[in-house]
Amino acid sequence: MITKRVETILDRYRVTAGKGFRLKGFDPGDTGGLSLEKDGAAALLQQGVDRLAELQDMLYAQDRWSVLCIFQAMDAAGKDGAIKHVFSGVNPQGCQVHSFKAPNAMELDHDFLWRHSTALPERGRIGIHNRSWYEEVLVVRVHPQFLGGQKLPPNLVGKKIWAERLEDIAAYERYLARQGTVVLKFFLNVSKAEQKRRFLSRIDEPEKNWKFSANDVAERAHWDAYMTAYEAAIRGTAAAHAPWFVVPADTKWFTRLVVVAAIVQALEELDLHYPKVTKEQKAALEVARKALV
Repeated sequence: MITKRVETILDRYRVTAGKGFRLKGFDPGDTGGLSLEKDGAAALLQQGVDRLAELQDMLYAQDRWSVLCIFQAMDAAGKDGAIKHVFSGVNPQGCQVHSFKAPNAMELDHDFLWRHSTALPERGRIGIHNRSWYEEVLVVRVHPQFLGGQKLPPNLVGKKIWAERLEDIAAYERYLARQGTVVLKFFLNVSKAEQKRRFLSRIDEPEKNWKFSANDVAERAHWDAYMTAYEAAIRGTAAAHAPWFVVPADTKWFTRLVVVAAIVQALEELDLHYPKVTKEQKAALEVARKALV
């Protein structure tokens, strides 16, 4: 169980209705009044990781629901680290991770949702999408020249294309929810100043050099355009059945605590339990016991 205090803090970051949403209302440096030392945040995080492992085991055994966790963020916001720590206790057999890069030639010959649809989690499993279909209304919106490579009929590429894509995404997520897929979307909200600090760390520390790309700085120049795109995406697709969590990302331990708390809370609402054994199955177990003895 997540504590009442963490549950209350979680409500700050959940967005279930896009009307009136403003990204500037969310502080990337917020820690919900918690302190790493004073409040034992590390212990709270471990409790969340342990509880997630328990719930995932029941999810897998029950084999009815699936969970899709979508992670979106600017570079250096901590997506990889959050995924690594939050899911550290989960059985790998019940978890599927997909990291989406630029689409390849075959993927460009399909609709923009196709490659993501083929990576959806099966019933009983948690799917983790490191970037997702939202790239189509984020990076493609900021760099509209990428639309040219998608081979869309020219008359379908109009001024309303971003609103149309958000409408399609919202409808698709509603469809998934109706099929038993719990959709949880996390925007790791890092500040521009903290991103700069992390970029410099990647340059200055040799063991982190591999993480840095010159393209990261180039994308940073489009910061305002990305914030506008993220705000529009959250505003256009936030729903009770597919909520967004605008997670403060300047403090890594707090980012991870919010993410694990959100997933645990969603799973606890599913009434997960291990399958009940029928009389016939119990009789078969007794036969097996006697044969083994």
